[in-house]
Amino acid sequence: MVNIGAGTGSYEPPQTVVAVEPSPVMIAQRPAGSAPVVRAVAEAIPLGDDCADATMALLTVHHWKDLEAGIAELRRITRRRIVVLTWDQSVTRRFWLLEEYLPEAVALDDARATGIDRLCQLLGGARVETVPVPHDCTDGFGVAYWRRPEAYLDPVVRAGMSILAQTGEEALRPGLAGSRTTSAPAAGTSATPNCCARRPSTAATGC
Repeated sequence: MVNIGAGTGSYEPPQTVVAVEPSPVMIAQRPAGSAPVVRAVAEAIPLGDDCADATMALLTVHHWKDLEAGIAELRRITRRRIVVLTWDQSVTRRFWLLEEYLPEAVALDDARATGIDRLCQLLGGARVETVPVPHDCTDGFGVAYWRRPEAYLDPVVRAGMSILAQTGEEALRPGLAGSRTTSAPAAGTSATPNCCARRPSTAATGC
C-alpha cells in the first residue's frame, strides 16, 4: 500500500510501505514508527510503474493542483486497486451550519471540490461507496462535528479544517456570531439538512 497525500499519517493502515506527502510541516508531525515518507506531490510520484498492489488517497484530491495528472500517476504506479476518499459537494453544501451560517466556506468548497463523476471517469471506471460520518467521529475534517456543533466555535478546531482555515476568520466571524445565538437543529429531523451531513464523503474505488 502506498499512501498519497499522507499528511501526518492519521489514516494509514499497517500495510502501508511508503507514504507520499509534499508538506514538511505534515511530515514533521508523523509519529515514530510510521511508514517511511517521500516528500513529493501526487502529480509527480517518484516511484516506478506498477510498484504497488494498492494506493490510497484520502481527503487529499481537493488539494492537488492538477487532478488529471495526479490520478494518472496513481494509475501508473498501481497494479490492482486505487481507493480515493473525498466528499460529495452536492450533499456537504447542504450541511446546516454551512448553508445557513457559513456560505463563504461553501463557496470555497464549490470551487475546489472534485465531482464524483469526473473522478470516476479519470480512474477509468470505479465503484462508488457512501461512507457515513458517525456522530462521534474523532477526526476533525469539515463535517465531523455535525452532532457537536459547539466544536466549530473553537478556533483550534477551525484551524485544523481546511474549509474553514482557508476561508479565513474575518469571513467566518458574522456567521459564527449568529450560530452562537441559535441552537442546532435536531439531528435527523425533516426540517433540517443536518441528517445529510452523515454521508458527506464518497469513496471511489478504481476498478
